[in-house]
Amino acid sequence: MAWARAHFPEREFFMRSRGQVRFIRVSSRAQMGAAGAVVLGALAWLGTLLAVALMHIFAVHDAASLLGREARVESAEKRVAAYRNSVSSVADDLKRRQDFIEKMAQAHLGELPRDARPGETVSNSASAAAQTVAKVSAVVPEAGPLARLEARQLAFVEGLTRYADRRAEADTRHLRALGLNPDAMLAGGARGDGHGYGGGQGGPLELLSTSANGTLDPRFARLGASLARMDVLEHNVQRLPQALPASLQYISSGFGYRADPFTHQGAFHPGLDFRGPKGAPIYAAARGVVSFAGVKSGYGNCVEVDHGNGLVTRYAHMSAFHTHVGEAVVPGQIIGAIGSTGRSTGPHLHFEVRIDNKPVNPRPFLEAATHVPQVNRSAIAAEQGND
Repeated sequence: MAWARAHFPEREFFMRSRGQVRFIRVSSRAQMGAAGAVVLGALAWLGTLLAVALMHIFAVHDAASLLGREARVESAEKRVAAYRNSVSSVADDLKRRQDFIEKMAQAHLGELPRDARPGETVSNSASAAAQTVAKVSAVVPEAGPLARLEARQLAFVEGLTRYADRRAEADTRHLRALGLNPDAMLAGGARGDGHGYGGGQGGPLELLSTSANGTLDPRFARLGASLARMDVLEHNVQRLPQALPASLQYISSGFGYRADPFTHQGAFHPGLDFRGPKGAPIYAAARGVVSFAGVKSGYGNCVEVDHGNGLVTRYAHMSAFHTHVGEAVVPGQIIGAIGSTGRSTGPHLHFEVRIDNKPVNPRPFLEAATHVPQVNRSAIAAEQGND
């Protein structure tokens, strides 16, 4: 109050009007009241300005936030649309690839079987796959094309498995008809060979999987097993005698009972005799490894080729050798020359097929050559040049 009275002392104002003088006295209290009112008015004005400024700032901020949210919403919608377009694009690429795979398989393997036969382990899952596609398309429409592609892929895998199983079954019947044991061949294949030569196993571990978590779909595992079984059996079929061992197809003596040319008494002939001029080439009847090249009693100069799984072909009465022990030979490869060594009445080739060292009739093997590709002499020569 002392400071206020010092700054706002009592004041008197003189006013003259029409020759009269008047005195106006303004007290300290009135001055302080007036000053206070001015100060309050100024503060109120400043407060109003500040409030307006704050409201403007908040309004601008809210507008910016709204724009940001709208931008994010628009961006998210665009991204969703982009992902949908990407799924559609990926599905289209996968469809084209599946079309290509199926066309190539049909061109080289023929139409894959779709319907399961009685006794086959591969069922037809077409109806179950169709139900799955319908459910996926209803819940996640964008994934419908991928679900349809998955169904096509599984149908293709099942068809390929049936194809491998039926080829393996045909090979099994063929081998059994010739007196061979396909089960033993498959056991050899499980040990890592499948051709009867034995051998070790090893190498780096590279597990197969069809899912991101490292698991293998059982349908794909079934396909792998069927293809492996087919591969073992067809490799063994390829090792069956399938080429005539002599170019001259005149057989002078058959397999079984005959009159012995020296004693003229009944005797067992364990092979086929191919008559031909001395020095004419003798060909390997099948793929294998030469296990013997030398002289055998009664056979003269003789070559034996081991084809695995107890199957051996024997070529006798040779006048010359054109191979050696340990050499890998292919069908149609020259391994010797026709002669008359050993117990022989004239130039010819004595040809035997032996299973577990027991002679069997070679005719069914040679007549079954239509089951495997015919020998191409130029291809054989090229392969010989590479061995």
